[in-house]
Amino acid sequence: MNRKGVDDLRSNRWFKQDDLRSFGHRSRVKQMGYWGEEFVGKPVIAIINTWNDLNTCHSHFPERVKDIKRGITAAGGFAVELPAMSLGEQLMKPSAMMYRNMLAMEVEELLRSYPVDGAVVMGGCDKTTPGVLMGAISMNLPTIYVPAGAMLRGNYRGQVLGSGTDVWKYWDERRIGNVSQSDWNEIENGIARSPGTCMTMGTAATLMSIGESLGMSLPGASSIPAVDANHNRMCYASGKRAVEMVWEDLKPTDVMSEASFDNAIAVDMAIGGSTNAIIHIVAMARRLGITLPMERFNEISRRVPLVLNLKPSGEYLMEDFFYAGGLPALMTNIGSELKLSAMTVTGRTLGDNIEGAKVWRPEVILPLDTPVNASGGTAVLTGSLAPKGAIIKPTAADPRLHVHQGPAYVFENIADLKARIDDEDLPVTADSIIVLKNGGPVGGPGMPEWGMMPIPAKLLKQGVRDMLRISDSRMSGTSYGSCILHVAPEAAVGGPLAIVQTGDIIAVDVPNRRLDLMVDEEEIQRRLADWQPPRDRHPHGYASLYKAHVTQADEGCDFDFANGAPGSTPEPDIY
Repeated sequence: MNRKGVDDLRSNRWFKQDDLRSFGHRSRVKQMGYWGEEFVGKPVIAIINTWNDLNTCHSHFPERVKDIKRGITAAGGFAVELPAMSLGEQLMKPSAMMYRNMLAMEVEELLRSYPVDGAVVMGGCDKTTPGVLMGAISMNLPTIYVPAGAMLRGNYRGQVLGSGTDVWKYWDERRIGNVSQSDWNEIENGIARSPGTCMTMGTAATLMSIGESLGMSLPGASSIPAVDANHNRMCYASGKRAVEMVWEDLKPTDVMSEASFDNAIAVDMAIGGSTNAIIHIVAMARRLGITLPMERFNEISRRVPLVLNLKPSGEYLMEDFFYAGGLPALMTNIGSELKLSAMTVTGRTLGDNIEGAKVWRPEVILPLDTPVNASGGTAVLTGSLAPKGAIIKPTAADPRLHVHQGPAYVFENIADLKARIDDEDLPVTADSIIVLKNGGPVGGPGMPEWGMMPIPAKLLKQGVRDMLRISDSRMSGTSYGSCILHVAPEAAVGGPLAIVQTGDIIAVDVPNRRLDLMVDEEEIQRRLADWQPPRDRHPHGYASLYKAHVTQADEGCDFDFANGAPGSTPEPDIY
């Protein structure tokens, strides 16, 4: 590893020249009350803060920035906070997913256009982790990732609640009158009790774990609860390490490799990660010029079992995971399935980082030979209905539906579904397969979390609590049930899903990874020839740009112009 000297700092191009432009740069920083000795000739570290008042997962970030700044200053760096677009999953519509690529572009351009030598990127709420990492990859300055951490356990009359997962369960009971308004208010007041992300293994916790397994955060960082003092200390240590990484010139391209992504997929399977993880892993890899075919996920899923007993695929929550030893302990348990020589932001290998980690609660983190489930948490299905793939989480689905044939009942879009799903005369049975179209990257737009479609009320009253549902949209990582998602190509671009009709037989075979429309091929081709794309509802603005350039789910839903190894965009000219 070649160490940088003071003269090699990127920020010197702004601050250290004896010319009029550098005079202006220095004088304007001094305008804010700094001495030149504080920032000239020192590593300038950008803290990319994805906080705002409507991102509930990140409400503690203003305090954590102070901890990161302490670490940067202690290591001899100069800390600057650069706010970036905050993707608050709960309140952003139609979906934070639509703006992940915008965040990635903003992070890349913030780091490119300002005088910074390295970065600490802060994220946690679902799409912020991949967004900040995608941008950091494309700019390729020394970068460390600080995960937000999960919130405390929920509570309802002494029962432990998991965000999302238990909401869906109680909402179904509320819909048919088994939960009163008063009870529902109590659940609402007790399910989210502190700053931080969902405390189930939802998308946020999954992506934080993946960020660590890729080597981009300090060991154990992803499992620390948001309000634990260990989180403050981790932020301080991350700030210090960012400065050291500048001197070491340790960049994302030095850390993340094909081996790192195999590790990330293995961890995703072992933790029962969110179905959304596959899209984001693919997108991050493609930013490095690494192609991950869908079959790679199946290969790893078949050999890496689910060993983490967390909701929605198990019993416990993120707080329990932390007390059990966190991600380093889990990675030790599955170490034989990992590529331990992969590099990390510590400057050491993944194997070095997890050496000595132990499992303290074996009922939470199980060994490889007695797992929660014999295969990983996610499966990729392909077939005539999904030529480029679809996703299911078998561990959160009713096993009796893993192999099933049934008649489709089709909703053309989310408005159609909401208008009719609780019609008492809806002609569906427990064997029906609900199909929702036009919820994909283009159709949504932005691929909203519409995929965990509600069970029709008439079936809930009959005691049905799971049935097959198929969509080109996504679902929350906290969701559960027999939901087949991310069907690619999506309906809005003329994929086979677009021509499914009510009554068509669909065959699902999870063990053999198949999803097929049991309609004669000649009839399929006739329907496709007659298909017309839906009316464009977004002819202007960002939504128009997004739809024109977003790729399909199997390619990561990134912009087509953003793929490829970093380094193709030149540094800014400074005159």
